[in-house]
Amino acid sequence: MTALPEEIYRKLKKVLAPPIRVTLLTHINPDGDAIGSMLGMYWFLVKKGCQVSMAVPNDFPHFLDWMEGADQILVFSKQGAKVKEELQKADLVFCLDFNEPGRLGKMKQVLEGSDVTMILVDHHPEPECTADLIFSDQEVSSTAELVYQLIEGLGDVELIDTLIATCLYVGIMTDTGCFSFNSSRPRTFEIVEGLLLRGIDKDRTFSLVYDNYSEDRMRLLGYSLEQKLVVIPEHRTAYISLTRDELMRFNHAKGDTEGFVNYPFSVSNIRISALFIERKDHIKISFRSKGDFPINSLAAQFFNGGGHKNAAGGESYEDLAVTIKKFENLIEQYSDEINSIP
Repeated sequence: MTALPEEIYRKLKKVLAPPIRVTLLTHINPDGDAIGSMLGMYWFLVKKGCQVSMAVPNDFPHFLDWMEGADQILVFSKQGAKVKEELQKADLVFCLDFNEPGRLGKMKQVLEGSDVTMILVDHHPEPECTADLIFSDQEVSSTAELVYQLIEGLGDVELIDTLIATCLYVGIMTDTGCFSFNSSRPRTFEIVEGLLLRGIDKDRTFSLVYDNYSEDRMRLLGYSLEQKLVVIPEHRTAYISLTRDELMRFNHAKGDTEGFVNYPFSVSNIRISALFIERKDHIKISFRSKGDFPINSLAAQFFNGGGHKNAAGGESYEDLAVTIKKFENLIEQYSDEINSIP
């Protein structure tokens, strides 16, 4: 990350003076980086003497609820009045791991018109959030890595204990697919070294996240790979699609399809992968690419989405079959570019 001017850290140190009330927010459908960076920031601010609350738009996956403090996260879809109360009392709001207000879902309405001081901490490209201070760097692996650097820049790295380090490690680990992508910068591993030196148990942490799925989820994964994986070898592309009925058949719970989009890359020579999930009123899409192919541009231009160069998301308001056909046609158009990927 490019060093931020000391003036910005001076401003942040000033506004963080206890007993300030802080609320931490993250995006709809929170993932490991969202929850890990939120809890890491939460425990850091608590150690600084701040009064802190946390809120998410909707439920997060159960394989993240083992982290200490997760039971204190307010869920707007269930506790809307409490979230509004905390935001009204807040002196400062941290917006973590999202780059535009729409990612807050219905919780966005609570912030509209508010004059509370806001700080954005995020690693997605082209942030559109209006904030008083912005810590944004798309080159870092995760927002959790950025939180570590923020704490370091404040001169408080000694406050990172095992608890905080574990939360931040979860964010980095999950947002890099266990260091299989978005993790080529030496600085990322220097930060992981710093977390390991705080006494985290990386093997137990991995097991709590990745060996903590339901039987239904495992059977859904098997079904997806056996019955729903489509491979288009001439375009080096593969995708999985799941209907609402199929999800219901396997008692789908939030987070059950996390990571499914990465499995097609285990097929030799695949460079583009997609996952299509049928929701009640739209199709949720996850995209992945290898090499220099900017899958986020395709997501933004054709599927109302965006994200990182090699990992993006989108939505379609056409039916599943039409959406998939549109994707296949686009992949054919981009075939020369895809086939040039090493």
